[in-house]
Amino acid sequence: MSYNFSSKKDEYKSTLSENILPFWLNNSPDSEFGGFLTALDRKGSIIDTDKSIWVHGRFSWVLGSAYADVEQRQEWLDAAGSGLDFLEKYGFDDDGRMYFRVARDGRPVIKRIRYFFSELFAVSAMAAWCRASGDSSRIKPARELLARVISYRSNPDILIPKFDPVVRPAKGMAVPMILLNTVQELRRADPGNTPEYNRMIDSFIDEIRGYLNYEHKAVLEQTGPDGELQDHFEGRLLTPGHAIEAAWFILAEARERKDKKLTELGCTILDWMWEWGWDKEYGGIIYFRDVLHKPASEYWHDMKFWWPQNEAAIATLMAWTDTGDDKYLEWHTRLMDWVEKLFPDKEYGEWFGYFHRDGRISTDLKGNMYKGPFHVPRMYYRLWETLEQAGY
Repeated sequence: MSYNFSSKKDEYKSTLSENILPFWLNNSPDSEFGGFLTALDRKGSIIDTDKSIWVHGRFSWVLGSAYADVEQRQEWLDAAGSGLDFLEKYGFDDDGRMYFRVARDGRPVIKRIRYFFSELFAVSAMAAWCRASGDSSRIKPARELLARVISYRSNPDILIPKFDPVVRPAKGMAVPMILLNTVQELRRADPGNTPEYNRMIDSFIDEIRGYLNYEHKAVLEQTGPDGELQDHFEGRLLTPGHAIEAAWFILAEARERKDKKLTELGCTILDWMWEWGWDKEYGGIIYFRDVLHKPASEYWHDMKFWWPQNEAAIATLMAWTDTGDDKYLEWHTRLMDWVEKLFPDKEYGEWFGYFHRDGRISTDLKGNMYKGPFHVPRMYYRLWETLEQAGY
């Protein structure tokens, strides 16, 4: 299969640095209150002044990582610092938990007490800042915040279960997934504690293994306490893009450890969930499936969102560079060819986020409380990094 690796690596880097990041840096920094305004329309105009705490952690991580690994542009480091400063000043409640959404001036709007994703995105942002700036002062608060999050997992008074733990005890894959990725990022910034981080990573990967259902060759989002399939809407739910994201987290660990068994695990997840996720009629990764082939419960189940495509692009390229199996390169090029026809906005930059199954655009906004400067720039960064590490 013809594939110009050096040219693609340059393309991924230039798209990140000359298209994606400039769109956000030209439109989202808040010069009055600090941080970022990321609810933007197609052209980059502000359509909501509330601020996502998730996005502040995520974008600060993107900028710090890009500065540390891709190119040392001062504006990237300065913006990462602004995002982190806002996060640390306004992101925390008095009880140490973090908000999900705040007003433009930092006053709290929404606190999602069942989740700790804001905290973990903050940890990753702190880690990236330390790598980028050479200032290790945020390692200690990052480690302390991670320790608090881990302690929350065993305290039902802090993390109220989504389902009644007596009637329907359940667990979700999202938790070990985000913990795995967060600790990987912290390890990069704090290599002196690598053995401790490796033990944690091993335990999170072991948890993820518990969501693999070999009977159906699928990765479940939610299971019973022992990994059993729960025959309800939530228990049957498959999110191919999310599981494929877990696949590349594991492939990244396999590369770090030179562990062939982890490569096999990551590729198994990718193989299964590509089969569930790839839309053979219209192309792209579909949002939800039902593992028993019953009707999916969510109304957007057949839509094509931006982020599953991002995760699949990373996973397929990593799988190919690590195994040499050309099926992964074929998947990657097929996906990227399809993506290029829909998602990039050739006129105003960045990506559209939401398409119907057949490729009709649903909305042309560029940012809200979920879509922001994270999945798209992370994809281009990881694709560039994957080829760079492979020697191209």
